[in-house]
Amino acid sequence: MSLAPPAIFPSTAEFPVLLSVPHAGRDYPEWLIALCKGGASALYALEDPLVDDLVETTVDKGFGAVIARAPRAAVDCNRAEDEIDPTVIRSGPIASLSPRARGGLGIVPGRTASHGPLWRQAIPRHELEERLAQAHRPYHKAIEDALRRLLDTFGCALLLDCHSMPPPEEGPAIVIGDRYGQSAAPWVTTEAVKIVTSLGFRAGVNQPFAGGHIVQRHGAPARGIHAIQIEIDRRCYMRPNLVGRGPGFGKVSRLFEQLALRLGQHLLDRRFSEAAE
Repeated sequence: MSLAPPAIFPSTAEFPVLLSVPHAGRDYPEWLIALCKGGASALYALEDPLVDDLVETTVDKGFGAVIARAPRAAVDCNRAEDEIDPTVIRSGPIASLSPRARGGLGIVPGRTASHGPLWRQAIPRHELEERLAQAHRPYHKAIEDALRRLLDTFGCALLLDCHSMPPPEEGPAIVIGDRYGQSAAPWVTTEAVKIVTSLGFRAGVNQPFAGGHIVQRHGAPARGIHAIQIEIDRRCYMRPNLVGRGPGFGKVSRLFEQLALRLGQHLLDRRFSEAAE
């Protein structure tokens, strides 16, 4: 049993910004597909489709990135290691299930809305440990190392955690999550909303997505490390049937680029202003 490690793109840009893409992994091993009741198509429903392609232009401009290649169906890098659904992983009694694990979206997802329960049988704990060692822990170590380098170089850092969401019945096209101010300073979120709206998108903050484990774990505003989660309505960049690139793909790709460039510049401006006082 093996999983692909994350793809790591070192930063060469003059801005203290790192991108994270945890849910676009498409490297499906045969053993994982064989475990799924509904086959590969049931697992694809867990992806944030094409988000790794959306950030490609930003990465080409020199911004660092950590991008999962292992699929979310195997191990979810946006969940804590103890977010375990006992119907999915044979690990003994769980003291308290997180709401996400209780809903079937723990560190190994157990179900989807369209396919119901995913797995033919629960996996033993040692298999979870292998998945964590091969994909989850390297993902977070890569983020930690990259943010440390940015902090050492610039005195500040920003993590943009990039996701997509199924089309909501109503609400904004872009949701910025900062864990209700815990993972980023308020001004970072405010500026992100300004950038989103300046490009013609309707923006929301923390509803219905306030940010997951990645921004919670790595955001430390008091230390100068800010982290925000970005959720994009898939209709903004995919075809109407939500398969493949749609006419808005370039516009959303530019949104990620502008968030990295403009928020990075704001970080540096504020850092230099504080140093001059």
